[in-house]
Amino acid sequence: MFQTTLSTLLRKRRQPELTCAQPQKEMKFREVTVYLVERRMGNSRRNFLTSLARSKGFCVDNILSSKVTHIVAEDNPAHELWPWLQEQDITDLGKINVVDIAWFTQSMRAGRPIPVEAQHRIQKPSVQPKPEAGPPDSPWLNVSQYACQRRTTLNNRNKIFTDALDVLAENYEFIESIGPCLGFRRAASVLKSLPAPVRSIKDIEGLPCLGPDTMAVIQDIFECGSSSKVEEILTDERYQTLKIFTSVFGVGPKTAEKWYRKGLRNLEQIVSDSSIHLNKMQIAGFKYYEDISKPVSKAEAEAVRHIIEEIAGCFSPDVTITLTGGFRRGKEFGHDVDFLLTVPGPGKEDGLLPAVIDRLRSQGILLYSDFQESTFDLSSLPCRRFETMDHFQKCFLIVKLKKEQVAGQQAEQRCGRDWKAVRVDLVAPPAERYAFALLGWSGSTLFERDLRRFARLERNMLLDNHALFDKTTNTFLQAKTEEDIFIHLGLDYIEPWQRNA
Repeated sequence: MFQTTLSTLLRKRRQPELTCAQPQKEMKFREVTVYLVERRMGNSRRNFLTSLARSKGFCVDNILSSKVTHIVAEDNPAHELWPWLQEQDITDLGKINVVDIAWFTQSMRAGRPIPVEAQHRIQKPSVQPKPEAGPPDSPWLNVSQYACQRRTTLNNRNKIFTDALDVLAENYEFIESIGPCLGFRRAASVLKSLPAPVRSIKDIEGLPCLGPDTMAVIQDIFECGSSSKVEEILTDERYQTLKIFTSVFGVGPKTAEKWYRKGLRNLEQIVSDSSIHLNKMQIAGFKYYEDISKPVSKAEAEAVRHIIEEIAGCFSPDVTITLTGGFRRGKEFGHDVDFLLTVPGPGKEDGLLPAVIDRLRSQGILLYSDFQESTFDLSSLPCRRFETMDHFQKCFLIVKLKKEQVAGQQAEQRCGRDWKAVRVDLVAPPAERYAFALLGWSGSTLFERDLRRFARLERNMLLDNHALFDKTTNTFLQAKTEEDIFIHLGLDYIEPWQRNA
């Protein structure tokens, strides 16, 4: 029920309080009147920048008129901005400085209006650019390089290409070659976002993130039905072995590579090798491998939710539990089940996860647990380097799920038992950090990576699972919902089911 309510709330764009209604402080620079273009900037960010400028003595007008001396736009291409400005019917538009946000941020930093230089101006295009060559109504024109600006559903119309690119990316991941791995991941992501199948190599010429290696693979598939490079990887002993090893809970590429170099080729050899010392997580991974190496269904995820809800409700009647990860993005199967648990009020989440773990243990359904206490400290933010794991209180579990608890499934004996081991991750962020944690834990991995990259490169901001920091103004931007974060970044809101990048 909470998930449905949250989705409804997210679809309704919140109306931020209008900071433009705040009184103008003493104007120090009366010769300058600024107008901030809301297009692509977003209402919330525009209000924030308006308040900032007025606090420094700038005159900011909310109405575009001939009194304005500086029109400030952010992320607005000249061929889009100027036709819009001309539609506003402003007298002497040619005498107004039309500048990029860089002029504004530099002026804020200097505490005064800086002179407008050539690099600041958004020049009026002499000729409107013609659309790129391509089929009429081509679905792959104007595709963004950022996954957070593309709507990617589970309806992948170019699977023959993306499957091949995913194999290449995985192979590079195994050898820890991050650059090529990320390159193929991004290329596959672009193709997944296209609303129609690619019919020829010419269709995708000019698309972002499709480098020469990617184009060669796609050309090979067009000509031969498959890629010789991909086929070679799929039959490679090393690739096949590392794929098996990394399918074990707690085993990453480095450990898998070490075992491979040791001459091991299957899981039985690892278990029987007395010289190999497995950690607690890997021991559980081997013990319950038959179950947790198989996909978890949406029905099984919902059954686990009911168990956690019942237990967490004993801790606090106000606790809310949100299913995240691939299931929130509309997937029917996943490798584990992720939940966010939050309790309204500062510090109210303290002790929640230990209480859940204790109750699972007392019920006899806890098979494995790894609890990590919160190390979240706002004073240590912003972090310039993204960390894979956030600092919230969390636990990684394996729980016993009886078949009779899963809707639509009949109880059956499974190796002499009627239950299945399921991987479950629980995260308990502070209530005021919920929106950031929800966004981060919903994925997909590449969508989140590009969201952080967009924030850093296009908005001069730092984003992670904890906060959004504006480096221009040295302030943390508050958010109660995911939509608030998108507004701060000047992005159109992307629904969770459209984030399957």
